[in-house]
Amino acid sequence: PARTAVAATANPTAEPATAGARDAVAGPAPTSSLSVAAASRTYPIHFGPDLLRAEALFAPHLGKASKILVVTNTTVGPLYYARLEATLKGLPHKPEVISVVLEDGEEFKNFASLQQILDACLAHRLDRKSCLVALGGGVVGDITGFAAAIYVRGVPFIQCPTTLLAVVDSAVGGKTAVNHPMGKNMIGAFYQPEAVIVDTAVLATLDDRQFSAGVAEVVKYGLIRDPEFFVWCEENMERLMAREPEVVDYAMRKSCENKAEVVAADETESSGVRATLNLGHTFGHAIEAAMGYGSWLHGEAVAAGMVMACEMSNRLDWLPESVTERTEKLLARARLPVRPPPSMTLELFMTYMSIDKKVESGVLKLILLKGLGKAVVTADFEEAVLFDTIMHYQKLYTENPQDYENLLSVLGGDLRLMRDS
Repeated sequence: PARTAVAATANPTAEPATAGARDAVAGPAPTSSLSVAAASRTYPIHFGPDLLRAEALFAPHLGKASKILVVTNTTVGPLYYARLEATLKGLPHKPEVISVVLEDGEEFKNFASLQQILDACLAHRLDRKSCLVALGGGVVGDITGFAAAIYVRGVPFIQCPTTLLAVVDSAVGGKTAVNHPMGKNMIGAFYQPEAVIVDTAVLATLDDRQFSAGVAEVVKYGLIRDPEFFVWCEENMERLMAREPEVVDYAMRKSCENKAEVVAADETESSGVRATLNLGHTFGHAIEAAMGYGSWLHGEAVAAGMVMACEMSNRLDWLPESVTERTEKLLARARLPVRPPPSMTLELFMTYMSIDKKVESGVLKLILLKGLGKAVVTADFEEAVLFDTIMHYQKLYTENPQDYENLLSVLGGDLRLMRDS
């Protein structure tokens, strides 16, 4: 896709506010901004510290909303809700601000949490000019977006992501969903936000395991379409893990540029371009579902899944073994698992992969690599190669359980996360 799909701007709003609104609102300005040109809507991504206080960024998207429902969770809410609430209540039209606080964790990305949001919408009589705001990580963003898509057949919503994974992946692109016990993200909608506002300062309170999970999605962009960015990750991983501000900012911006270009080219995953963003996800979603949502973080499961996708690509003679080795080493430096849990048998993998969204007419399609930066969506492989790839990891565990478990030590040494569901 052409680079013109992503436009950098110093303008703090993608849609200019009126002169009166500019005079009436205040707050910090973004350090940088991008524009996502999806087919259904063009919207901005703003980056910068303290942007939860930036009334000028919220005002253009909330000018007609007399009621604003903020969805957050039990971890993020106590830290940042009051800050955002003060900003929203300080807007010139003085909207009513309501909150819904969900339990924290992937295991709560379910119908019960969705109903909690919808119940609040109905109880407070939100209408089509009301707005939802997602303040949290990927779970909060996905559920809030889905609620916005279906409540009165669609209300505006804004993403305020608070995890690295949400910033570089789930908050951008309009994929919204809840999980089902039989499959991750199987029930949802494509529904773009009005804006994505990234307060970079909030990442300071993100724990190390969650930060690493976000790095998995950063590395993914290098693998699927941006070899130069992959090399940058290799050269800067220790600085990224040390959270040096300029390095984290570059990783976020470059990831979002890649995501925005893909979304502009294929918003609803109809041509196959957007599906390449799911490198490692079919393996990873199977791990998440089989182990129990929340046991493995999404980014951890994707990291192991990307290594498996590289291994399978190598077995098809599409990818040099050296790229698989580089990927393993890079993800390990990010303190991510580079093996699936040994309890993930061939039968378990195939059970969960058979109900993946990329199964069409009973045929499983995978995202694999035909070179570094060259992802393809394909069913052009012998099933035996897929089976051999999965069994390869079973064999590694059988031959040396201790070394295998050492590679999963990022999971905190909790063998339940390695062996049971």
